[in-house]
Amino acid sequence: MELKNKPHAKGTKSLFRNKFMERLTRTHIAVPLVIFSIISAGLIIYGLDRSHINAVNTVPIFLGGFFAFTLVEYLMHRFLFHLTPTTEKREKFAYTVHGVHHDYPKDKDRLAMPIPLSLTLATLFFLLFKLIMGSYVFAFLPGFLIGYSAYLWVHYMVHAFQPPKNFWKVLWVHHGIHHYKDSNSAFGVSSILWDVIFGTMPKK
Repeated sequence: MELKNKPHAKGTKSLFRNKFMERLTRTHIAVPLVIFSIISAGLIIYGLDRSHINAVNTVPIFLGGFFAFTLVEYLMHRFLFHLTPTTEKREKFAYTVHGVHHDYPKDKDRLAMPIPLSLTLATLFFLLFKLIMGSYVFAFLPGFLIGYSAYLWVHYMVHAFQPPKNFWKVLWVHHGIHHYKDSNSAFGVSSILWDVIFGTMPKK
């Protein structure tokens, strides 16, 4: 979805007339951070207790899941959230899932995916990873979910706070360019690695 670099509105915007549906589109950032941290810890504890994973392989598999999330994040942001709106339905879908965020980037209640949707996706990823790697899923999925949590925190930091005076500033500037200068580049939020690999780094 190609988004014009236009002035950004302050405040928020309703997406649904139905109050219940509208409420579902809003998520306090602390909720998914707590939920997915608890789920991740629970999966690792369960996996260790049932000998599905062990103290030796848990860390590298966990890090593999974390790394895998950065790629999924990039691909979803670039190809799903910025879906080309060739039809009216696709245009509405693209605006609902991401376009509204570009119009109202400071809306703190829309910086995270709705909890029912994110839990559904987490369940689907669990089933997919279990099919692919078996019992290693009890270390891989926690890494993947903590990767998502890291993404949420970086995303929130960029939109809610002033630029930090440390290494986080690189990500702050990178995502800021995507929003305010060039929406067709800088798709990585928690990492710039995939922008470098796939050639979508912002022009100097």
